[in-house]
Amino acid sequence: MERDSQLELYGLVADRLKEAHTRVRTLQVPEGVRMALSRKLLVVTAVAKHDLADAARRLDRLMKDLDEGRFPEGD
Repeated sequence: MERDSQLELYGLVADRLKEAHTRVRTLQVPEGVRMALSRKLLVVTAVAKHDLADAARRLDRLMKDLDEGRFPEGD
């Protein structure tokens, strides 16, 4: 049963990561901001390999920031 919930969470995180990548790619922001957001997505992807629940929480925060127009400063 726990394995089924892990697989469900994995599918959810994968779908949301795909959505997040699309949103970041289409944002009308300076390239430095886009790169900073892309790095955040890479971190979430790396975390997902070891701690899926933490990756889901990080992705939730990132998506909320995108929804609210809060972007990191670019380099």
